[in-house]
Amino acid sequence: MKKKLVSALLVSTMAVSAFVGCGAAAEETPAADSTEATEETAEASTEDAIANLIAATEGTVNIDLWCSETEEYQTVMKKLCDDFAAQYPDVDFNITLGAVSEADMKDRVLEDVEAAADVFVFPDDQLEALVKAGALNEVAAQYTYDMNETDTPATVEAAQYDGKQYGYPFTASNGYFLYYDKNQLSDEDVASWEALTAKAEELGKEVGCETANGWYLYGFFKGAGCNLTENEDQSNNCDWNNETGLAAAEALQEIASSKAYKSYGNDDLLANLNDGKVVAYVSGTWNVNAFSEAYGDGYAATKLPTFKVNGEDKQMASYSGYKFVGVNAYAENTGWSMLLAEYLTNATSQEAVYEATGEGPSNTEALAKASSPALNALAAQSEFAQLQRVGGNYWTPAESLGKNILEGKVSQQVLDDAVAGITQPVE
Repeated sequence: MKKKLVSALLVSTMAVSAFVGCGAAAEETPAADSTEATEETAEASTEDAIANLIAATEGTVNIDLWCSETEEYQTVMKKLCDDFAAQYPDVDFNITLGAVSEADMKDRVLEDVEAAADVFVFPDDQLEALVKAGALNEVAAQYTYDMNETDTPATVEAAQYDGKQYGYPFTASNGYFLYYDKNQLSDEDVASWEALTAKAEELGKEVGCETANGWYLYGFFKGAGCNLTENEDQSNNCDWNNETGLAAAEALQEIASSKAYKSYGNDDLLANLNDGKVVAYVSGTWNVNAFSEAYGDGYAATKLPTFKVNGEDKQMASYSGYKFVGVNAYAENTGWSMLLAEYLTNATSQEAVYEATGEGPSNTEALAKASSPALNALAAQSEFAQLQRVGGNYWTPAESLGKNILEGKVSQQVLDDAVAGITQPVE
């Protein structure tokens, strides 16, 4: 069993350094002529906290870190961990890197919180469940930067629950958009699903979206004007079986009936992308390297296409989101795990992650240096994107609904059954 080993000296300085974390403010504003002295005191307090932690550390500091299984992520995170350890030459670190898909992170951590990684990367929609399970250490103070000053307000707020901070903002690009080969497709071709499938048929190529996946399926129903929301007890409200929902399902069925339209999972997508079959596909920044390599000088990206519902053009919507670094509430070395989490999410590290993976930073300084077709497309789609807030009973019925649509089995009964599953009470 792991136990918290926060240095008593580190804890004692947290109150002194609280102004660094979570936006805490003093009761009185210092006079203008004392500002410089206040800043010097803050810097000294921060340095003392880390020095005290170093002095209190005995033996090897073991830290397990879980992050995405992709080669790009594993490589850059290993480099960052080595750089972190090099900053403290008097401390013997043993930082072990584990490969866990971020989509599965919550489930893996909650299998056995005490045995899970000390530090892990997770998407924003998993925050509430992790907090309620007691799996996340509160970010009560920071020692090397202040996220309220360095990161976008939206990413900081998204890592809060009941007014407390539980995650370190890491990336701000967990959404989806359309990649395409501009050497084969024009701006007009990618503007709508109808034009896109027609052009792909003409070329004998493939385009598409993973329709039998609730994350993407949501974009069609939301774009048509339907709603899906989560209740306090993590059950769902869903109106996809109304008249608009039926029209949306019929529209998607028509699009998917094109011989050019494919619904690939990520592995199949990459396999067919490498074979030159796929000229446009809905995906996210995690695949930026694959698409840029496959399309070469034709590599391009844009917002999601429109689609016709009852003869009207509707903009396909999407989920947007962020990724955070969290510290396990049962971390073996909590103090060092917090400092590692800070290091992995500072401006320099976020810039390195962007360079390696293409994922957009949440740190404003790093974000200002990041520019790519993928991030520009994500920004264009952001007007039509919402944070993912949906209960667990959504995913399986949504997958079944997507399969039925792909198979041409759209009916009022199919939608009624899907909504009944999506909105079933949480036991």
